[in-house]
Amino acid sequence: MSGNVNICDVTEEVRQAMKEFRFRKAKDTAALILKVDRETQKIILDEQLEDISIEDLQEALPGHQPRYIVLSYKQEHNDGRVSYPLCFIYFTPRDSHAELQIMYAGSKIALQKEADLSRAFEIRELEDLTEEWLLQKLGNN
Repeated sequence: MSGNVNICDVTEEVRQAMKEFRFRKAKDTAALILKVDRETQKIILDEQLEDISIEDLQEALPGHQPRYIVLSYKQEHNDGRVSYPLCFIYFTPRDSHAELQIMYAGSKIALQKEADLSRAFEIRELEDLTEEWLLQKLGNN
């Protein structure tokens, strides 16, 4: 493999969805699931989920294909405060197609910058995507 990795373009639909998602007023956990369209080499919207649990998110993801997730998580703190951290989660299953893994990996940084998200996490196994895992990750920020 050469270092010539194609970076997939972010579609205008995804840009708009991310912008609207960032400024949403809802008081629940929600997610944008983004995927790479192999034919057009563009990052497209796969699914938008509102008022979900982390378990719902886990069930919405395909087990053998990478995905990018922009997550607005309703975090209830011990002192009674509620915050809504925005997170970028890169899900890349170990057994997904090598070409897909390369396309996703090559586009990850550009998409993360486009989304303007500093909290970025990577997960390899779907069953690891739990509330406990997320809270641990958020606790380190």
